[in-house]
Amino acid sequence: MEKLKKVTLTVNGTVRVVRALPDTPLLWILREELKLTGTKFGCGVGQCAACTVHIDGKPNYACLNPISSLEGRTVTTIEGLSKESSHPVQKAWLAEHVPQCGYCQSGQIMRAAGLLNENPSPTRKEIVEGMHPNICRCGTYKRIVIAVQRASRGG
Repeated sequence: MEKLKKVTLTVNGTVRVVRALPDTPLLWILREELKLTGTKFGCGVGQCAACTVHIDGKPNYACLNPISSLEGRTVTTIEGLSKESSHPVQKAWLAEHVPQCGYCQSGQIMRAAGLLNENPSPTRKEIVEGMHPNICRCGTYKRIVIAVQRASRGG
């Protein structure tokens, strides 16, 4: 029988110690253990990107990263992106009325924030390419691109 592993990581600026089976996906630690439910379960196999979080500042899939791979690392979820939705991407999302059903939006926002961290002034083509991993079943892609453009100008 596999034993629980103790893992220390920083989540949204707070050092957290969790005990879990080594192959437990970060997604379940966030949602079930830490009660951070903003990160969504979409497919569980890295195909939709609804579970996008930042790991050490880079967008990554929470469903594919086992907790054992996160010792000493830093994770930022949608809850930790900013206080009171003040991040330029969050402000642009609201200004452009991006969400419809809203399910994929935390992953979309985290991907967009990561894109802008890497490239503060992306072209439309770079935005489309950068946002490509994230699926929006409502099809708000045009508004997503416009919101990322707005966020690149400060929100």
